[in-house]
Amino acid sequence: MALSMIPPAGAGSFLAAAGWAGAQILPLAGDASFRRYFRIVDGDRQAVLMDAPPPHEDPRPFIHVADYLDGIGLRAPRILHRDLDQGLLLIEDFGAVRMRETVDADPTLEGPIYAGVVDVLIELHRHAPPAGLKPHGLDQWLDEVGLFTDWYCPAVGLDVDKASFVAAWQAALAPVAAQGQSVTELRDYHAENIMLLDGQDGVRRFGLLDFQDALIGHPAYDLVSMLEDARRDVSPKVEAVELARYMAETGQGTDFEQAYWALGAQRNTRILGVFVRLWQRDGKPHYTSFQPRMWGLLERNLAQPNLAPVRAWFDAHVPAEKRAAFWQDFTA
Repeated sequence: MALSMIPPAGAGSFLAAAGWAGAQILPLAGDASFRRYFRIVDGDRQAVLMDAPPPHEDPRPFIHVADYLDGIGLRAPRILHRDLDQGLLLIEDFGAVRMRETVDADPTLEGPIYAGVVDVLIELHRHAPPAGLKPHGLDQWLDEVGLFTDWYCPAVGLDVDKASFVAAWQAALAPVAAQGQSVTELRDYHAENIMLLDGQDGVRRFGLLDFQDALIGHPAYDLVSMLEDARRDVSPKVEAVELARYMAETGQGTDFEQAYWALGAQRNTRILGVFVRLWQRDGKPHYTSFQPRMWGLLERNLAQPNLAPVRAWFDAHVPAEKRAAFWQDFTA
């Protein structure tokens, strides 16, 4: 499913109704869903057109979470105009300065910028989640890791025992689930979804994107999503410093650190399956290039004592040549 970046048919009339008649519509980005984004330029003003076409997408969750984030003092794009029947939103443009490229260009900024995005989570987790979010707990975690056996294993020629796979994850994740799900989980919290905003200080410097899939979850989930980024290497020193700082600021103990590694393993296993599905089902082969990094992260997770049941399953069922080595020189 390679997305066309031709503007949707109703874009012109939508923009006219929003007071942007005659504005330029420039391709901006597609993502791992059916959503597409266009930059709208009208003289010296700019906005972003989100195309979330029904029935595949529904922009209402984005609006709900954006309003919530704005209400607690964090920076989500403001909604300028909407047409829910067409799945079109005109939203505030956060510009072109993204966290990913900024840190890659100047590694000396990695420490302070990652400290800032962890501060965003600390602030977010001080507030009760908005009404209506679905839970992200043990049942969902077990369902999600099934993407590994359903998509990854067949792609590399493995026929594995799914029942023992689920049992291993149940043993590792049940203690984490017992800690409860209590915070807003943005779900896709990583360096490519953070914009750096001029003229803003503190947590409001960080513009948040791609949060329409938010859930009520464990506070470690978004933290490990940011510090074990599927798309860029975060230095181990920064990860260790920010994990320790988050725990100190929020009063967390050893159980939280165990949850961090367990949810990292869960998330990275899920993503290994997701990236294969994006390649095979959706026609997005570039995601396979991330697989060696995903294996590096997962191997670190599995080295933790609380992941012993899952590590034993992987050792028994997934040989080394079917892990990162399979993807090193892979051409889809």
